[in-house]
Amino acid sequence: MKLWSDPGLARTQRWMQAFILADGDDETALAAAQVQAEIAKDDALAMVLPSATLTSLERVGIYRDMYLGRLGEALEADYPGVMHFLGVEAFQSLVGRYVEVYPSRSYTLNRLGDHLPVFIATQTDLKNREFLHELGRLELALTEIFDAPESPVLSPEAIAAVPAEAWETARLQPIAALRLLSFGYPVSEYLGAVAGENSFPKIRKKQTWVAAYRNNFRVHRLDLKRSAFELLEAIVSGASVGTAVSQCRVSQRQLFEWFRQWTAEELFQSVAVD
Repeated sequence: MKLWSDPGLARTQRWMQAFILADGDDETALAAAQVQAEIAKDDALAMVLPSATLTSLERVGIYRDMYLGRLGEALEADYPGVMHFLGVEAFQSLVGRYVEVYPSRSYTLNRLGDHLPVFIATQTDLKNREFLHELGRLELALTEIFDAPESPVLSPEAIAAVPAEAWETARLQPIAALRLLSFGYPVSEYLGAVAGENSFPKIRKKQTWVAAYRNNFRVHRLDLKRSAFELLEAIVSGASVGTAVSQCRVSQRQLFEWFRQWTAEELFQSVAVD
């Protein structure tokens, strides 16, 4: 048995990280240049003692398996809809390919999946790839909303304080945790079905519009009609209420219902009157 020479904690940590992140199986990873640059193969195997049932390589290889599993758990939490559509086995295969291209580079796994929708768009072997890409876009937006900073909320008193004649030029400031999204497939409906909110839609092209936001520490989705989406999008983009409304050909009653819903859901943080 080769005698073990203590390489020190820092060097051992660098070797372990390089070994875990290296491509290929355990044997290939152990022989990788970036791994041996820290600790040579024979020295590494001498450092890790075998057990009664596992070799030195098998013991340290457990950590490589655990690492990929942990990445999969993080992506599963962020993309439950994508995982449901693909199934567990196909999703795990996608995760393995994804982390080879976009490995974790941070102390936190919160943003590990930021590139998954773009990655899905490049995977020509995926069934219903366009649908999966859009479903991924929605789920990515929901993770961004979850991590968005807190905003003050426009109160009923602040709304009531605006004179009726001033609303023409008033501008509403949206909360930071709001995203307006348009899709070519019913991805919000599909995600709702995964959560048991509704039945599963047919996977076919259909224009849909969604307001996704955080309220009371929970992330919500609000499906919108195209006219409501365009009105809200104009307001969020900085248009005055009067200008936005003038571009929307709906009844005053409908406008009132929309604004009442949006303010009740606390989509705005302030109102400015010119």
